[in-house]
Amino acid sequence: MTIKISPSILSADFTRLGEELKAVESAGADYVHIDVMDGRFVPNITIGPFVVEAVRKATALPLDVHLMIEEPERYITDFARAGADIITVHVEATRHLNKVIQSIREAGKRPGVSINPATPLIAIAEIVADVDLVLIMSVNPGFSGQSFIQSILDKIKAARRMIEVVAHPIELEVDGGIKTANIAAIAKAGADVFVSGSGIFAQEGGQGGYKKTIAAMRQATEA
Repeated sequence: MTIKISPSILSADFTRLGEELKAVESAGADYVHIDVMDGRFVPNITIGPFVVEAVRKATALPLDVHLMIEEPERYITDFARAGADIITVHVEATRHLNKVIQSIREAGKRPGVSINPATPLIAIAEIVADVDLVLIMSVNPGFSGQSFIQSILDKIKAARRMIEVVAHPIELEVDGGIKTANIAAIAKAGADVFVSGSGIFAQEGGQGGYKKTIAAMRQATEA
């Protein structure tokens, strides 16, 4: 299983975002995770396509765009044009999930589906075969710096079993409260893509510490 680290720029220093992106890229990150929040689906407002477009110009890493927004179908084209490589939508945020996933694929992007902590895994059973990534939220979405919900480990295990029967490869991503101290248990449960915001960007030593943190996370998953 190939492990991938996806730093969430929600916790980056936006006054020098270009530098932060170059720092995590040189530190060994695999993706850049971009949390898009609308103030409706989650109680926070973050960024839109224009910032994604700016990020696209600042890094060669694949952009892992997580739409925590109501009716994401309204903005798939905008984020695809802005440079997203993966576009993940929430099962709870749209009435026509199959149509949204299809539109992401038609835009030439990799579709993903995400599920909140309290939503049962069965909610994505009918869409799993149509996506390239399943994102399990291990905190209630909306803010960075929250603690990992331990009971989500069982959901990760169940999600791994669910995707293993699908004919094509599907990445299992986990987002929320991931640190060097708990990433091994999350990997053991079956995750292979790890989103970490404050776990990377809030480390002492600033940008110089990103490489050590990402290396420690990767080493922990291999132990």
